[in-house]
Amino acid sequence: MAACSPPVESTSDSLPDWSDNPWPEIRKERINRLLPEAMKAAGVDCWISICRENHNDPIASHIGGENAGGTAVFLFYLDEGGFHSLVFSPDGEATALDELDIHEEVRRVPRGESAVEAAAAFIGEKNFGKIAVNSSESNAMADGLSYSQRMELEEALGEVADKMVSSTELVYEWLSIKLPAEVEIMRQAAQLASDFQYQAYDMIEPGKTTDAEVAQFLKEKMSEYGVKDAWHPDQNPNVNSGPDRGHSHATEKVIMPGDVIQIDFGVKLYDIWVSDIQRFAYVLNEGETEAPAAIQSYWEHGKAGSRAAFAAMKPGVKGVEVDRAQRELMEKAGSEYVMWSTGHPVGYVAHDVGPNLGGAQSPSVRPAAEKELKAGMVFAFDGFHSWKRTDGTFKTISVEEMAVVTEYGAEFLIQPQEELILVR
Repeated sequence: MAACSPPVESTSDSLPDWSDNPWPEIRKERINRLLPEAMKAAGVDCWISICRENHNDPIASHIGGENAGGTAVFLFYLDEGGFHSLVFSPDGEATALDELDIHEEVRRVPRGESAVEAAAAFIGEKNFGKIAVNSSESNAMADGLSYSQRMELEEALGEVADKMVSSTELVYEWLSIKLPAEVEIMRQAAQLASDFQYQAYDMIEPGKTTDAEVAQFLKEKMSEYGVKDAWHPDQNPNVNSGPDRGHSHATEKVIMPGDVIQIDFGVKLYDIWVSDIQRFAYVLNEGETEAPAAIQSYWEHGKAGSRAAFAAMKPGVKGVEVDRAQRELMEKAGSEYVMWSTGHPVGYVAHDVGPNLGGAQSPSVRPAAEKELKAGMVFAFDGFHSWKRTDGTFKTISVEEMAVVTEYGAEFLIQPQEELILVR
């Protein structure tokens, strides 16, 4: 069985109650507090999102359009009176939408009339400069406008359609920043993911337990606590006691003495916010009381890289600079090449909108690495050390933690893993 250092702080001593979802109030605050600043940063006066039933815009749940039936148009705009939110909704859904009290005004569109045309007429009366629409080549969250919807919108706007620009930067600026209340929920999600992994290491019997059985244990913990997968269920968790497999599923490999085990795992709370945490362990051989010197040094190198990345995370620093900070340590420590970025934004999905903490190894692959970090951004990030095993395959320790950028630097969401877990 395993001998694990218990987490310093735990939120999983009793089953939590997820019934009181804070998303409605948080969403409203995000719209009224963060969206105006995002629009200013992106240099747009108006943002149009079109929502509909069955094949909805990916931004719909962020703006209150998740229950759209017929086509509804959500407008957010800035004028001399400040920030406004206005929805042109089919009559059948307008009452319920208005009662949610998300938007400043919900205008009813009578049955048989077009919400797009009604919104276009309103826009025609305003002297907006740039009008953002959800068409994007680089940001899936800003690419929800279908071809037919765009054609309809352009026709309705007429000459004003020339003012349309992509909402790529607007959506980036808005979604990349998390409110303090959101950070606290993600802190809970991170703690649960870490706690469950320590418990999973405790159930391992070397020579008997498989990677898949450890993954199944974690699935059962998720079910017990009423939380969901942070990414696709087939690959969450990824439990790997063999050579590197990248983003993958757990296999039937039996965990053996001498193995280094990686668990990459995250949970979703309130069906909105996710975590992404990795914990590493070494399986002791007969007669061993600690990891061999080589394995221990690989762990220390990986941890040092993680801490270097953490120290580099400050407002105004580019993502590529964070990547470079830990890669410099990797090179000095003699690590093999690692293709993965040092880190990525995390929040509503595991790989969220925001600066990529990469680019030092291949700049053209990670254009978002040139973006600057800002207070309120949350990242999952690694410290890497990779080595060649005796069979010619590679194994990588990736000390993945989560941190939020603050005004002065960065703050770990939970206590980071300081010691390599030992499985007896």
